[in-house]
Amino acid sequence: MRTIAIVEDDPSMLQGLNRLLSARGFNVLAFRSAESFMEDAANCKAACLLVDIRLAGISGIDLKRRLASSGSSMPVIFMTGIDNEAVRQEALDLGCVAFLKKPFLAKLLIDAIDAVV
Repeated sequence: MRTIAIVEDDPSMLQGLNRLLSARGFNVLAFRSAESFMEDAANCKAACLLVDIRLAGISGIDLKRRLASSGSSMPVIFMTGIDNEAVRQEALDLGCVAFLKKPFLAKLLIDAIDAVV
């Protein structure tokens, strides 16, 4: 089974993404913060990481930097409710596989995931 890790601090968004991806046959690992994901990152066997850029504590951008510096090659899909060109460019420079502006169509997320898993 394909596993997707989600880092999202909005409980309703996290629940919605969990339901959507589970219904599509994915195994979902849900985290409410970058810090909680980092505690389990070494054991995380996810095929892809879906992460909100704006999180309380460590941001999604900083999480991707930390993963890259630790040698992780896990594909990352960023999502954000606040889209600006500087943030988008930074995400792309860090090598994200997709950048989704909330709210986004389920098809855009599934297509991005299918492209990397």
